[in-house]
Amino acid sequence: MPDAAAHLPFFYGSISRSEAEEYLKLAGMSDGLFLLRQCLRNLGGYVLSMVFNLQFYHYPIERQMNGTYAIAGGKPHCGPEELCEFYSKDADGLCCTLRKPCNRPSSIDPQPGVFDSMRENMVREYVRQTWKLEGDALEQAIISQAPQVEKLIATTAHERMAWYHSNISRDEAERRLYAGAQPDGKFLLRERKENGTYALSLIYGKTVYHYRIDQDKAGKYSIPEGTKFDTLWQLVEYLKLKPDGLIYYLKETCPNPSARAQRRLASLNADGYTPEPIPMDTSVYESPYSDPEELKDKKLFLKRDHLMIDEVELGSGNFGCVKKGVYKMRKKQIDVAIKVLKSNNEKGVKDEMMSEAHIMHQLDNPYIVRMIGVCEAESLMLVMEMASGGPLNKFLSSRKDEIPVSNVVELMQQVAIGMKYLEDKNFVHRDLAARNVLLVNQHYAKISDFGLSKALAADDSYYKARTAGKWPLKWYAPECILFHKFSSKSDVWSYGITMWEAFTYGQKPYKKMKGPEVISFIEQGKRMDSPPDCPPEMYKLMNQCWTY
Repeated sequence: MPDAAAHLPFFYGSISRSEAEEYLKLAGMSDGLFLLRQCLRNLGGYVLSMVFNLQFYHYPIERQMNGTYAIAGGKPHCGPEELCEFYSKDADGLCCTLRKPCNRPSSIDPQPGVFDSMRENMVREYVRQTWKLEGDALEQAIISQAPQVEKLIATTAHERMAWYHSNISRDEAERRLYAGAQPDGKFLLRERKENGTYALSLIYGKTVYHYRIDQDKAGKYSIPEGTKFDTLWQLVEYLKLKPDGLIYYLKETCPNPSARAQRRLASLNADGYTPEPIPMDTSVYESPYSDPEELKDKKLFLKRDHLMIDEVELGSGNFGCVKKGVYKMRKKQIDVAIKVLKSNNEKGVKDEMMSEAHIMHQLDNPYIVRMIGVCEAESLMLVMEMASGGPLNKFLSSRKDEIPVSNVVELMQQVAIGMKYLEDKNFVHRDLAARNVLLVNQHYAKISDFGLSKALAADDSYYKARTAGKWPLKWYAPECILFHKFSSKSDVWSYGITMWEAFTYGQKPYKKMKGPEVISFIEQGKRMDSPPDCPPEMYKLMNQCWTY
């Protein structure tokens, strides 16, 4: 899984406190100057390093159990970017607000941590050994299991490190450390015979010192009275930077003689393969109410004190804005997107929003953004599943060179499954377009925006609008434009346009034509040309969608 801060220009990766301070010095030491780096203490955590009155301040950012991020005593946020955005407006306990990012020089990439370089290969090996798979089956299992396996392997990653010597005695540890050169700081980590605990053995002044490693009830490791860490490899990496209770800092690895094969495995590139979660293994594939205990609490109207709203906006429109948030359920907390209505909006807009809420609350499909409920508090709010990848058209246009055609086919198949579900439920979407397909990740799409949707009566085959509104005409079938008639068949037409957008990687349909020109173009039997590199069978399918 990519680091949540990897895209931020002021994120430096796994650098030390002193290195962070050097970068801040070089950037001028102005008040509010800041950068972000990986935290060695907490798995998935960060440190905010900043300047005020020519002094350095370092604030650890912990990743919470529900996936949010918070500075101790501060408000939780959906991600490190949102956290920094918040503290740029409100100091809220920091020495001052964040005023100027200390961006990395263009020639420098974020420094990978010791675990970052091993993660993919460890996931691969764990899945292979656990399920005894090879070939395509192995690749699929890696894709699906990566998110679940990653945290598990982080706690066992020390077993792949050259300095880990497994279950050896105190005497054997000393024998290995005294073999060959004996520089100060030469070390190894071993499992103790008693209770499965660990010890760190270290040379200083030609003498070997042994330090017990404690593990508390929360599972955190530390040298007695020292700093606590989530994993053993984090403890070791930290002690390489400062002694923190040891007689000397860790300097040189005493390699495990039996670890050569493991080290070779950890250095392999796995053919450049990057694991990605497939839909059924993401948290938003299954309904939040799939647990019967949670289903008992399912109501349209939600309690305000169960909803935590982030300050950062995801987007805005005439109705108001969309914000990130977290909704607390009976057994768990889930990431949500919150559509917040402007307080000064007239009754008609509120009625439309409630209509959308009633429609969405009836729908439950993995390929449709689910409505969690409505909250009436400081303003009217629609609470929906989070699909953090954003709109399909923007995602594809920003990654033209990274997304293969096969990936586009995969996403459009998912949209088709979602639209079939709507037809089975006798719903007409009326606004299917790439802008209204949201991505959970590169391989998982969900249909959103049901503001124009209509539920048909059991004996109706179409919905007839009384008047034309601000309609997306370029996505509409001729009968919608000419007769205001909407059905699943007109949704199929819109699906063809959405396909065209996807295979052109986010281009706008019909170029610069106006609405009347589009209907004239269609009436003449003309259709848009095939997108470049679009598979012929996909373009054939588009044309079938555009049957008059």
